[in-house]
Amino acid sequence: MSTPSRSVRFIDVTLRDAHQCLWATRMTTAMMKDIAPRLDRAGFEAIDLVGGAVFDVCVRFLREDPWERMRILNTWVTETPLIIHTRGQSLFTFEFFADDVVALSAERFAANGMRYHTPYDPLNDTRNLVIPIQSARSHGIHTVPGLVYTWSPVHTDEYYARKARELVAIGIDGLFIKDPSGLLTPERAATLVPALKQAIGDLPLQLHSHCLSGLAPYVALQAIEHGVEVVHTATSTLANAASHPSTEKLVENCRRRGHDAPLDLEAVREVAERLDYIARVEGKPTGAPVEYDEFHFHHQVAGGMISNLKVQLEGVGLADRINEVLEEAGRVRADLGYPIVVSPFAQYIVTQAVLNVTAMDQGRPRYDSVPDEIRLYARGGYGEIAGTIAPDLYDRITRGAEPITERPGSLVYPQLEQLRRKRGPFASDDDLLLAAYYDDGQYSALKAAGPIQTEYRIMDTPLKTLMKEIANRPDVRAFHYIEKPRGG
Repeated sequence: MSTPSRSVRFIDVTLRDAHQCLWATRMTTAMMKDIAPRLDRAGFEAIDLVGGAVFDVCVRFLREDPWERMRILNTWVTETPLIIHTRGQSLFTFEFFADDVVALSAERFAANGMRYHTPYDPLNDTRNLVIPIQSARSHGIHTVPGLVYTWSPVHTDEYYARKARELVAIGIDGLFIKDPSGLLTPERAATLVPALKQAIGDLPLQLHSHCLSGLAPYVALQAIEHGVEVVHTATSTLANAASHPSTEKLVENCRRRGHDAPLDLEAVREVAERLDYIARVEGKPTGAPVEYDEFHFHHQVAGGMISNLKVQLEGVGLADRINEVLEEAGRVRADLGYPIVVSPFAQYIVTQAVLNVTAMDQGRPRYDSVPDEIRLYARGGYGEIAGTIAPDLYDRITRGAEPITERPGSLVYPQLEQLRRKRGPFASDDDLLLAAYYDDGQYSALKAAGPIQTEYRIMDTPLKTLMKEIANRPDVRAFHYIEKPRGG
């Protein structure tokens, strides 16, 4: 049966989420120089640039000032809005910041040229999004919050519709489904998308889904049929695996179904070629489709985190018990009222699973040892819990501490004036905020690294000729300009 033709728009995630998934967030600003203008002319609704882990890795590992990255990219991308992506009241970290920090951050996003904001809360507690949304919109930033999707008995269509109505009441410019573990199925898209569309009315609905289950490219097509207007995609080189559907293939599939997909694929293919070149000379992986695994829907842990977990388990003599730990992670999640397996709760759930497995090995009960973060979560310290925790387990975890019912951000004292007194003076509000996000060690190392280097390579030879040389020369780095590590 034919379906009505739709006009589909696209958001590019190559410069943020794609390399976060496949390159451990290590794409430098210089690597973007040759590809950003091509993405700019391709016709995307927006280009995802910085936020979440990217902001953090820029500071801690690349020693690149994220504010400077924003300013530089605004000289390379002049037609398409650049996206700042945040964890709501937590911004770029796992901790909650005071309202004054969140409000000033929004002001600086706008001042540094960011015109599009995609905040989310890991528990979908919309109270944690009020200040981020209202502050950004007050500075003219187009703000599209995300609702984090998961599968559980309590995360029903009505749950998501209720959350969407709460966001509409705050005031938003659109909504996106954030599916970090690739759990959305075609069958669920057929009910969830219409429920959300009814809840948000004429506001556009977007889909941001990862390919961890292998379903996302097909789910995106089905979601479009049911009303999604905007899909987040990655250039093919950095698509699939833990990343997102391929821009090129999804556009082609949309057109084959009769939909209008106004994107310049030739520009995107040029980006793909250049990314392939960078991946080869830097020894970085490119994306490939993954095989469907039913077990993934039980534990819901992202692939990158599973890789890290394997290394950590080797260190404690549990290398051969990864599946047992993941099995326990699924049980822990159910015990705790079904927190969504996204940062920081993915880390907390897996940590508790390892502790439980170790405890049982030693003849001790599960939850004999509980991290402070789990105790705070159970009390409501991070926000609203979607499900319920059994009373006996709740008492054991919280040790009789009082539940927290206030908006978490309201419990954090204003921070900016104290920072100015203790660690100032600062040359700018950007520096003040960096000091709010990071301790003096990280802040000082970043400032000592100096300006961002933007010249990644000198290409006097045509790209295709270089690509042939890459395949034949083990000493490829001898003819490729590589920056020295910044800041040690």
